[in-house]
Amino acid sequence: MTRRHHRLHAFARRLAAAGLSFALLSSCTAEGEGPGAAPSPEPPSTPTSEVQEEDRTGPSEEAGDEQPETYPPEPKGPRIRPVPPPQWQAMQSAGMVRPECPINRRSQLRRVDLDYVDFRGELRRGHLIVNADTAASIARAFTRLVEARFPIRRMRGVERYDGDTLRSLQADNTSAYNCRRADQINAPFGASPHANGRAVDINPRENPWKDLRCHCWSPSARNAARTPGPGKVRKGGIVWRAFIEEGWVWQNIDVPDYMHFDTGYPSRPYRRPPRT
Repeated sequence: MTRRHHRLHAFARRLAAAGLSFALLSSCTAEGEGPGAAPSPEPPSTPTSEVQEEDRTGPSEEAGDEQPETYPPEPKGPRIRPVPPPQWQAMQSAGMVRPECPINRRSQLRRVDLDYVDFRGELRRGHLIVNADTAASIARAFTRLVEARFPIRRMRGVERYDGDTLRSLQADNTSAYNCRRADQINAPFGASPHANGRAVDINPRENPWKDLRCHCWSPSARNAARTPGPGKVRKGGIVWRAFIEEGWVWQNIDVPDYMHFDTGYPSRPYRRPPRT
């Protein structure tokens, strides 16, 4: 072996040793304290028919809230938990929680982590922020959608869009809670299903609403017709069945709003319908 080969071989050994040391250091770093932090394992999912709420919130729950949605190797099932404190603070900073809003305490809301299938057919993981009384119903409904492989573009809290409803709609973001600011599309705060965490907007681009302020479709008129298409909500379809059978309401107003399901207007607590 030449002197040059000896040097290369020694350098390779040093790199390998350095890599091993970094891996060992990373495995000992507390989660959320550095780039090498190892995520804590998800608890086993609970069957959809008996979704249970998790009462603890700690570092493992908070880690990853600022990260993009992930591609899990296999379905994890719905997970209901308190809104992590950093996310609650971000919602406050975005103006989604204010003194005049009906939701003023973190304990009134839940974060529901959900599997979904994107428009490329790949399994992804997102979440919705909802009223505590709707969390189990949301978990059941969206479990039916992922099982049917109904495509969803993305699913994240509106604080990621600085609380701006229009930006969230334009991003085709499926979302739920938002006490919208006065300059946004709105209903009176106390009556608003979104401000009470009892409404969900699904695939806004594929399911637009008619904005009577401009007599235009928002976020786009491209999919205003209720013709068949990926990600569209249609009467009798899988999304319609999943929510109507849970007792939610679709299109009970004069203004077309195809993305929107709620538990009633003015907002009222969720009551699961009796099983038939």
